[in-house]
Amino acid sequence: MTASAVRSREIRLVSRPSGEPGPENFESVVSEVPEPDEGQILVRNTWMSVDPYMRGRMNDAPSYIPPFELGTALEGSAVGTVVASRAGGAPVGSTVSHFLGWREYAVIDAAAATVVDTRLAPAEAYLGPLGITGLSAYAALTRTAPVREDDTVFISSAAGAVGSVAGQLARKLGAARVIGSAGGPDKTRKLLERFGFDAAIDYREGDLAGQLARVAPDGIDVYLDSVAGDHLVAALDAMRLDGRIAMVGAISTYNATAPMPGPHNLFRAASRQVTLRGMLVDFHLDLFPEWIETAAPWLADGSLRTESTVVDGLDRAPEAFLGVLRGANTGKMLVRLVHQDA
Repeated sequence: MTASAVRSREIRLVSRPSGEPGPENFESVVSEVPEPDEGQILVRNTWMSVDPYMRGRMNDAPSYIPPFELGTALEGSAVGTVVASRAGGAPVGSTVSHFLGWREYAVIDAAAATVVDTRLAPAEAYLGPLGITGLSAYAALTRTAPVREDDTVFISSAAGAVGSVAGQLARKLGAARVIGSAGGPDKTRKLLERFGFDAAIDYREGDLAGQLARVAPDGIDVYLDSVAGDHLVAALDAMRLDGRIAMVGAISTYNATAPMPGPHNLFRAASRQVTLRGMLVDFHLDLFPEWIETAAPWLADGSLRTESTVVDGLDRAPEAFLGVLRGANTGKMLVRLVHQDA
């Protein structure tokens, strides 16, 4: 394969959604891929990730990460095989993780890619438990809202990519009781039977605060919040003295078209000396080597259980992304790229 001959399909954002995105906000385009310059590599992507935070990047508004540009390929975590290289640290045939997903081929500065060890785990694991989502759980429960021995821990979106790892990690960090919230009986059953939670709440049944009070009658010490809204309200009501909340996401608000009201019971945080702290994983990348060294053996011996929901084909990436926003996934939502020349 010569780099100059490569044509690559990519998914672009063509309009900014108001409320829930739809297929009309995306287009699939074939473009020419240039040869890599000195210090660059050409990567044939094999897996890519779709994540809830991407919804915020579709808005033309300032945030911790720039918005997606209209008419250009979207971005996100991906792994692939180096097929052409002008960089010594990433030879042809190596597997790398990088941030230029949503396309079949990517030319990348080698410094912006990481060679991953597929002897430790399959390539796609570096998008899930050994990737940003696994690191998010680790940073949240060791730095932002550290779990202590005998804590009761509550995890929202517990059947998702971050939550399913976080619940198991909380136990390994010494939690005495781990409670998860998920949508529907299939997911709540999986929390108990596969991911080892002590109790599972089906938020679709309503009365979230009442359900939490029944399974944690003495309250909770740590809450990992990926949802906001009624979950944060319920967690504040249940917080013990000196409780800790890691604010990782707010998926219940991402498609809102008007400002969402804050928790009506926020003073609970003051009266119980609760710490609420935001967590942006970009500020914890120094933990990556430590997390991979810790988690890879757990994956190998089966003590860290994971699941993925896989959608085949780049053209279905928008469908997969919309599915994440609607809770269609258990564990990590991944897109497996299918190349005609494979």
